[in-house]
Amino acid sequence: MVQPSHFGRYAVVRKLGSGGFAAVWLVRDEELDAEVAVKVLAEHWVDDHDVRRRFVEEGRFLRKVESPYVVGVHDIGTTADDRPFLVLTYADRGTLAARIKAGPLALSETVDVIEHVSAGLQELHDRGVLHRDVKPENVLFRSTPTGERAMLGDLGLGKSLDAVSRITMPGGTPAYVAPEQVRGDVLDPRADLYALAAVTYAALAGQPPYGATTLAAVLAVDGPPESLRTVRDDIPAEVDAVILRGLHQDREQRWPDVRSFAEALKLAALVHSPAADRPSAWPWVAATVAAALLGGAGGYLGWQYGNDRNWVRVEDRQGILSVDLPRGWADSRSDGGWQPTGSTTLPGLLVSEDNKTWGKAESKVSGVFTGVLPRGGELPAATSLPVPAGCTATPVHTSGTAAVTAKYDGCPDGMTTYERVMLSQGALIRIQVRADDQTKAERVLDSVRYQPTK
Repeated sequence: MVQPSHFGRYAVVRKLGSGGFAAVWLVRDEELDAEVAVKVLAEHWVDDHDVRRRFVEEGRFLRKVESPYVVGVHDIGTTADDRPFLVLTYADRGTLAARIKAGPLALSETVDVIEHVSAGLQELHDRGVLHRDVKPENVLFRSTPTGERAMLGDLGLGKSLDAVSRITMPGGTPAYVAPEQVRGDVLDPRADLYALAAVTYAALAGQPPYGATTLAAVLAVDGPPESLRTVRDDIPAEVDAVILRGLHQDREQRWPDVRSFAEALKLAALVHSPAADRPSAWPWVAATVAAALLGGAGGYLGWQYGNDRNWVRVEDRQGILSVDLPRGWADSRSDGGWQPTGSTTLPGLLVSEDNKTWGKAESKVSGVFTGVLPRGGELPAATSLPVPAGCTATPVHTSGTAAVTAKYDGCPDGMTTYERVMLSQGALIRIQVRADDQTKAERVLDSVRYQPTK
């Protein structure tokens, strides 16, 4: 079409792009002297009442969310030839699709983008709206005074949760759509979660997880996609596990919501990234469980026998943290504090059969790490606990008033691994236990004690 000069009071600057249903133009609001975007229904759909209704409904969905991470709707109008248009926030830094086309993103950049997009998506879910078309083309970037912000846009396929509480027509973009959405099943927010995990995979791999080009191809998928670690050797196994869980074909095996997924992704990336790459602060943990983060290997640890001569009680040199464990575990010991990001050195204790291999993905070394976290008070969500190295199976989560726990079986094969954050005397204590015997692992886990003064 010939470029129009105006849409109402909005003076057209240039065309930004177009799709099957609409074109988007950069315009200037002449009254407010501000650049915004106008999305206009395509000419050949002007007489289709269902398409018109859905177009206007997108604006209503977007207006339900007052979030900096969702493209805002500022106005709605009708062109001279009777086509509806939406006035939207202008994303002046392009799309995630364009960035992926230029090459895979760094892990830290991907985590930041997903953190923003998940916040917007969670806002939609909290207000009873499913997006149903999360993909890189619908992740937009906008300049801010301190950098940029990622935003979620285009709710052309958006539906209220009430509407998707019954069977719906298949739809979505094949490379990113959840299988249950293609089948036309009753949907819930985990369909958008799957798409968000697929976007995360694409950002890191430079391509979507399966590369399906038709909806039929989505239903032909059997099993998980190729591990990200076969594409990039700088992706930690824990990050890979978080994303693959989000892409599980069975939605019951995925993360419970997008917030849990984003938190787990950020934590896995943060805990296992070099210290220089970490942000300056993190809410409750920011260091990997490794001997190198403690005061030194083989440092002095107080220990004593209990009633069971096969078990000893070990404490750090300050006498603040202590734990019961089998005597054989005490072959390799470290303490002297650990350094979570954004804090001074805090009490920490690592005791295992071999600290050099402790924490590695395939290590079958029994041991325990416990450390004081940089803030006390509120427990985190159990689903946001860090994923231990080598653990890919869905954990069993338990939550209580004094502790949250995640139990992993078979990571690596034959081992039981626990992650726990415990609230004790106003402090949060992180614990990781790995053992080839579940009963031993649970005994060690439950024996950790925190005593700030002696």
